[in-house]
Amino acid sequence: MASKVSPSCRLVFCLLISAAVLRPGLGWYTVNSAYGDTIIMPCRLDVPQNLMFGKWKYEKPDGSPVFIAFRSSTKKSVQYDDVPEYKDRLSLSENYTLSITNAKISDEKRFVCMLVTEDNVFEAPTLVKVFKQPSKPEIVNKAPFLETEQQTKLGDCISRDSYPDGNITWYRNGKVLQPLEDVVDIIFKKEVDPATQLYTMTSSLEYKTTKADIQMPFSCSVTYYGPSGQKTVHSEQSVFDIYYPTEQVTIQVLPPKNAIKEGDNITLQCLGNGNPPPEEFVFYLPGQPEGIRSSNPYMLTDVKRNATGDYRCSLIDKKSMIASTAITVHYLDLSLNPSGEVTKQIGDTLPVSCTISASRNASVVWMKDNIRLRSSPSFSSLHYQDAGNYVCETALQEVEGLKKRESLTLIVEGKPQIKMTKKTDPSGLSKTIICHVEGFPKPAIQWTITGSGSVINQTEESPYINGRYYSKIIISPEENVTLTCTAENQLERTVNSLNVSANENREKVNDQAKLIVGIVVGLLLAALVAGVVYWLYMKKSKTASKHVNKDLGNMEENKKLEENNHKTEA
Repeated sequence: MASKVSPSCRLVFCLLISAAVLRPGLGWYTVNSAYGDTIIMPCRLDVPQNLMFGKWKYEKPDGSPVFIAFRSSTKKSVQYDDVPEYKDRLSLSENYTLSITNAKISDEKRFVCMLVTEDNVFEAPTLVKVFKQPSKPEIVNKAPFLETEQQTKLGDCISRDSYPDGNITWYRNGKVLQPLEDVVDIIFKKEVDPATQLYTMTSSLEYKTTKADIQMPFSCSVTYYGPSGQKTVHSEQSVFDIYYPTEQVTIQVLPPKNAIKEGDNITLQCLGNGNPPPEEFVFYLPGQPEGIRSSNPYMLTDVKRNATGDYRCSLIDKKSMIASTAITVHYLDLSLNPSGEVTKQIGDTLPVSCTISASRNASVVWMKDNIRLRSSPSFSSLHYQDAGNYVCETALQEVEGLKKRESLTLIVEGKPQIKMTKKTDPSGLSKTIICHVEGFPKPAIQWTITGSGSVINQTEESPYINGRYYSKIIISPEENVTLTCTAENQLERTVNSLNVSANENREKVNDQAKLIVGIVVGLLLAALVAGVVYWLYMKKSKTASKHVNKDLGNMEENKKLEENNHKTEA
């Protein structure tokens, strides 16, 4: 007779069998979790009514089980197995859902939920997948420059801490770079951190650049798998300095070559269109067969007119690549003859010339006393009004600051010349004598009178203009007199006289007296006649007044008689 097996023996036997062989039941179930998050694994089994306890395990690579959590359905207690890597990370809920905090790559395993009754064991496997997003890729170890027609390592694109590993792609101006022999070479490698099991991906790009890559952006990206599928992260763009040889040389002149004048400093700047630009050149100056090796720029100071000519420059190692330019050093010379202060006599001849010598046609302007003249001055016979300050000025309009001027101060001297005139007042009572004087320096005038006479007004003078002025006096002579005008300057003393007669003056005075007496007598006679007429008028006026009064009295008397008659009748 067979012996009876106890329930506890049957339970242990079932657990051992289930640990060794996975019973057929539910299919695979996968839980995706992000690195560092909490992994939540539901049991996915219906809890039986006679459940004794639930338990979680995971399988080692060799298939052997490791139990990690236990929960009794009767005692409502939870126990966690002593597994170091899950210490303080596990949590088993009442519905037997297992949570694992701080997900790690090592948690990517096959876990099994086990629900045990007195006579059976139910199991549900769950596959855990852990994902880690890589860091944003960046281009490191970048080349300081890329040189055309040479294949050079551009840099490394690196992306760290990824799980699982990803792929790196290179881009030029947003377009994918594909490997091309002798042009594009891409080397990819990945490394795993033993402690974290995270991957670091590195892609090195060797590239043969051309001038078309100037200012062209390069970038890279990493493509990886996450809990929700495939994703791509792009790096920042990088622009590289492209070196290329000089293909053309040009020469510049400062200041602009059409404005260079004597005394200026010239700066010659030779430019090559390569990158980096050449720093040294060979400069060729006019009249010098040998070139001068110099750094850029090359300077000439205080240039003269003989510096006009062709200037050239070339590369040091390739002298056939040359540039040239023509430079004109502008100049302007002015010669005024005579110049400075010149004293001449009135009536003299004075030739004046202003000679110009210039690098191109120059304008000439004449000024006298700051007033522009229409033409250059010419003196065949000098006059006092010709005196003044003359300036000959010339300039090159195209060249700023290039102008010259010379001045001539002309003094016209002359001995005093006198002319006297007489003017009688309409009344005949006075005479105005004028002494006109011409000369330079300004002559001083002095009056003298011979005979009896009186000066009515003081001497009056006009302004001194162009070597001329006059002085005048007013006299009323009672007899014939002689007036003398003396003019004197540093050159000479000149005297002139004028006789003034008094007869004409007396006759006019007598005629005027007779006229005045006649007028007075006429006025007296007119007054006498007017008085007689007035007396006769007044006498007649009084007689007429008496008759009027008499008539008025008769009228009053008649009126009173009429009034008395009316009263009697009444």
